[in-house]
Amino acid sequence: MPESHVQDITRVIQLALAPAFLLTGVASLLNVFTARLARIVDRTRVLETRREPDEAVSSELEVLQRRGEIVRWSLTFATGAALAVSLVIGVAFLGFLLGVNLSLIVAGLFVAAMAALTIALGFFMREVTLAVGSLEALLPSAIIRTRRRRRDGEPDDDTPVGRA
Repeated sequence: MPESHVQDITRVIQLALAPAFLLTGVASLLNVFTARLARIVDRTRVLETRREPDEAVSSELEVLQRRGEIVRWSLTFATGAALAVSLVIGVAFLGFLLGVNLSLIVAGLFVAAMAALTIALGFFMREVTLAVGSLEALLPSAIIRTRRRRRDGEPDDDTPVGRA
């Protein structure tokens, strides 16, 4: 293989490394979004098993449903960003191997990836804001319920096993 081809391949690999690192970052965000969704699902299951759901539980379930939908949108757009970044890498190599100028496609895919990532982060910020807002709204009633249970000698339903 002539020296110039090795240098060309090396350059393409170097250019593909930046999107590969971006893909690692997006994968980390997907992990965070998935963990948020898992917590929402776990909390929903705890609330749904209560024998006598009251108005506060119903309100919290509504908020959890909304938060779950928002996190799902975050996951959808972050996954789209990851797919677009993967395509950036693949199209860049394909263009090099075929000797075709695919720079406009690569640029379009990169812009699409950044747009999807920005939207995913916007949804995530909305979910965090909703979570904090619901915490502020539901916390006083949760404190009152906990104090009543402790006064009456009942165990807390929300206390994880193994914790006091």
